[in-house]
Amino acid sequence: MSFKIIDLEKYDRKEHFIHYLNNVPCSYSMTVNIDITDLLKLTKERNYKLYPVILYAITKVVNNHIEFRMSLDENDNLGYYINVNTSYTIFHKDNNTFSNIWTKYDSSFEKFYNNYEKDIQEYGNEKGFITKKCEENNLINISSIPWVTFTEFNLNLPRGEKYLLPIFTVGKFYEQSNKILLPLAVQVHHAVCDGFHTSRFINDLQEFVNNFENII
Repeated sequence: MSFKIIDLEKYDRKEHFIHYLNNVPCSYSMTVNIDITDLLKLTKERNYKLYPVILYAITKVVNNHIEFRMSLDENDNLGYYINVNTSYTIFHKDNNTFSNIWTKYDSSFEKFYNNYEKDIQEYGNEKGFITKKCEENNLINISSIPWVTFTEFNLNLPRGEKYLLPIFTVGKFYEQSNKILLPLAVQVHHAVCDGFHTSRFINDLQEFVNNFENII
């Protein structure tokens, strides 16, 4: 892991950062539908599981944008991770609880997918809130709620004023107008992400999903 400190005096969003971090601590969420019509067809043709494909797509696009990798170090210095890994939830059907595990990111889809499969095999049946420990902080959080389709989702973080990394929540995909749509909630901190940055991320994710066959 490598964390690069940002020179706040040279940071274009210095005033915005200070305002939304200290003066008016503010996070916000945006819920959208990602068109996965072609992606779902591709996963079935190639016998891929959809969940790790979505995990890879989100993490891949996050690693393309510094503002989605920003955080504070132990001395509250603003900086960004060179890359982030994927923390995600898995559900235990036998007792209706979930666990958090993480998978090391790799720009190669096949390597990431294999990393995911190994982690699921090793940790998938372990119970507990966090079953695979991580000593580093370069993790983005992705949760899945595959039982329901939602049009809005928001997390309340009463002590999350300084948590700058994004949080993603995926819902149950559904069919509408001959398209398969996947609800995705993106929660970010306004200190590092404006509406422009979140919109760009969502548009880039949709483009990545649309061209997934040509990328992997």
